[in-house]
Amino acid sequence: MLEELLLAAALTVGGFLLLQRTLLKMPRCQSAARLEGKTAVITGANTGIGKTTAKDLARRGCRLILACRDRRRGEDAVREIIQETGNSQVIFMQLDLASLQSVRSFANDFLRSESRLDLLINNAGLLNAGKTEDGFGMIFGVNHLGHFLLTALLLDRLKASGPSRVVTVASRAYEIGTLDFKCLTAQRGFGSGDSNFQLLLKYSHSKLCNVLFTYELAKRLQGSSVSCFSLHPGVIKTEIGRYSSFWWRLFVNPLVFLFAMDAESGAQTTLHCALEPGIEHLSGHYFSYCKPKMNIKAEARDDGAAKKLWELSESFCGLS
Repeated sequence: MLEELLLAAALTVGGFLLLQRTLLKMPRCQSAARLEGKTAVITGANTGIGKTTAKDLARRGCRLILACRDRRRGEDAVREIIQETGNSQVIFMQLDLASLQSVRSFANDFLRSESRLDLLINNAGLLNAGKTEDGFGMIFGVNHLGHFLLTALLLDRLKASGPSRVVTVASRAYEIGTLDFKCLTAQRGFGSGDSNFQLLLKYSHSKLCNVLFTYELAKRLQGSSVSCFSLHPGVIKTEIGRYSSFWWRLFVNPLVFLFAMDAESGAQTTLHCALEPGIEHLSGHYFSYCKPKMNIKAEARDDGAAKKLWELSESFCGLS
């Protein structure tokens, strides 16, 4: 009996390791680009995919702005990145995407202190209930609206620094997302209800917003030297669900442990979109596993919905 149990355990571990090395192994960004003289802003860069992306860019010589809400964690990340990469041009700047005033303050401070912007990486995301400072649903406000305003306020600097790129971390969860514009207009978010399942649906809706935003942004950037991309990073072990209920984490965490990839793997498609030469003609596309996805869901290529989302976002942000 003991031998059978040991054999079963060995087969399970072996199968898991094989899975990790095959189906769960992400392709790697192949770019050898150096980034001396370039400047990048990364939101949510104090943890997970964002911090891993920042470390890679720092090793390439980039000047980095870590745009994070939590000052202590942001400054800790700055020290860690400088220590690991030897690049001293890593700076924390406070940004709370749940506050449109904070977004404006960040943009003003950045534009006063930095002469160029080559990469804007809209990486931060959350899965939280509640409302933003401005009364928007938290998931809609942070995952989409805060990044929309940030990009809009920095767009002229991106154009002046071109060729430059905007990279927005979306998710394959967009595939089950929908947009109810009546609900968005009336409730300034994706509706009521904050069960774990409802939060997951709201997250999916926000990721559809990310993909549509990038699609519309590319149209508006035609003729400029700025290209933009959205992406699915993979199923990654991050802290995005750290505020979920105990029972939800009890159910989900074992699945994440078994099947999710680490943050280094999750950063590869972000890095590919940020660094790979010759993909400018794919501006507006959605990437996964370091490749553009051509069979994208029709709702994510809806010209009318993309334009309507842009115009509603402009109205919410006071830009129109």
